Amino acid sequence: MFKKYLSILLCSVAICSLTACSTSDDSSAMVEDGSSDAALGLDADGALTVGDPNSRDGFNGPAELQGNNTVYFAYNSENIQDQYLGVMQAHAQYLKKNPDARVIIEGHTDERGTPEYNIALGERRARSVARYMQNLGVDVNQLSIVSYGEEKPAIDGHNEGAWSKNRRAVLNY
Repeated sequence: MFKKYLSILLCSVAICSLTACSTSDDSSAMVEDGSSDAALGLDADGALTVGDPNSRDGFNGPAELQGNNTVYFAYNSENIQDQYLGVMQAHAQYLKKNPDARVIIEGHTDERGTPEYNIALGERRARSVARYMQNLGVDVNQLSIVSYGEEKPAIDGHNEGAWSKNRRAVLNY
């Protein structure tokens, strides 16, 4: 019985500390830090859900969309830039025409920031793309999101060129 209460207490402390990490207001720190309202996915045992273990790496969608399945983001932002609206419109059109198709929207960040914060930011980026796709008429049941944070960089490197390619959401079928 004591172990059960101890486990609940430790999970509560972990959740509070994760929340505290995301509310940092140190503007001089080089981290991708923004709003503090992102909910982290915690499993029943208190483990942080980093991604979908059943998801497939790579693109398995229609050939015409294969080279155009990534939305890049500005530093510390989950706002979709106008130049990527066409990418999402093309995918939305395909999904509306193919109601049995499903897409996983993967959220990614650069290496700056804490792992906990980057998971939350990656989730916000994926949710932002999913929301836009829903606004275009895509059925919510066709969309899944997962956040990898900084764990799956597109490009290794410690400079703005690499970081800008790692701040992204990827649509995978």
